Amino acid sequence: MPRQVIVSKNTAPAVGPFAAAVRAGELLFVSGQVGQDPATGKLVAGDVAAQAEQVFVNIRAVLLAAGKTMNDVVRVGVYLCDMNDFAKMNAVYARQFAAPYPARTSIAVAALPLGACVEIDLVAR
Repeated sequence: MPRQVIVSKNTAPAVGPFAAAVRAGELLFVSGQVGQDPATGKLVAGDVAAQAEQVFVNIRAVLLAAGKTMNDVVRVGVYLCDMNDFAKMNAVYARQFAAPYPARTSIAVAALPLGACVEIDLVAR
């Protein structure tokens, strides 16, 4: 199955050797996004909620570049450096989707790129 790399001019460049998203057949795999400001490449100021808001701005930009929307998302992975931030992240997350909600996993990790508090990846159809 051929892969198609998706690039968005509205997100910061990748900080490693990976694509923002890859389409494989009917599925779109969006790489983990952190709260990078596309204009500066730096994390947005603020707590996990501020970073999560920027994460979803970035995710929407990647989805748009692939011709998709949040309604096409079927699975989400959330990575938090501190599970005490779950409620704040979840409040931002809850505003991003309508029922039926995508499947989701939330995982605590030791650290994230650029010192981020939260990273989110997803699969869309």
